[in-house]
Amino acid sequence: MNISLKNQRILVTGASRGIGRAIAKQLSESGAEVIIHCNSNVPEAEKLKGELANPAFVEPCDLAKLEEVMGYIPRLVQEYGVITAIVNNAGISKSAADNLPTGEWVKIWHETIQVNTTALGIICKEFVEHALEQQSGRIVNISSRAAFRGDTTDYIAYAASKGAVVSLTRSIARHYGKQGIKAFLIAPGFTRTDMAEEILSAYGEDFALNDIALPELTKPEDIAPMVTLLCSGLADHATGASIDINAGSYVH
Repeated sequence: MNISLKNQRILVTGASRGIGRAIAKQLSESGAEVIIHCNSNVPEAEKLKGELANPAFVEPCDLAKLEEVMGYIPRLVQEYGVITAIVNNAGISKSAADNLPTGEWVKIWHETIQVNTTALGIICKEFVEHALEQQSGRIVNISSRAAFRGDTTDYIAYAASKGAVVSLTRSIARHYGKQGIKAFLIAPGFTRTDMAEEILSAYGEDFALNDIALPELTKPEDIAPMVTLLCSGLADHATGASIDINAGSYVH
């Protein structure tokens, strides 16, 4: 099976590093034009752009700021033309111990929900409006194993934010399928990324390895091929599905 994304233009959020970077590279190798979203890490995004096989564009947006997120998709469409798919990968994972003063705990809760849920929801909403005009579009939302099995008490905000993405994705899939819009959810387990280093340093690598069924931790490159398949149109009847990529650490 040869997967070709020729003539596709795909936005990948959080593409300057980690899972998003691997996804952007795989999509480009398969023929897509990639719009590389980053927050402030423009140098790394530009470096990635130079490594990609096909034309790519760097478009920063601070997902913590509503005023930047609202209108982001329409602006990209005006600049580059039709966007055929979006991959919502960007996210934050901040530790908030359960014995923090409530005010500090709430601050981390709001920051996490804003980036992981509200910003993603806005991007989906504005992309759906665009895709309805084309009667075609695909959304791949990167959630987490934590959305289904929960997380440690210091990452409750993260688990809750990713759980909301599940319902959002399923709602889009169920409502807009006959208008050509497909929506999929990928739920990675613990993945070796820069963002994960804080957790590894706190809990140790053995903690993560003992939790999975395979002998090595998941890498970003293990997730990218599934995203590419979902963007290709070859798996459209999986719309609404939640796909686990967690090395057997949670099966449901």
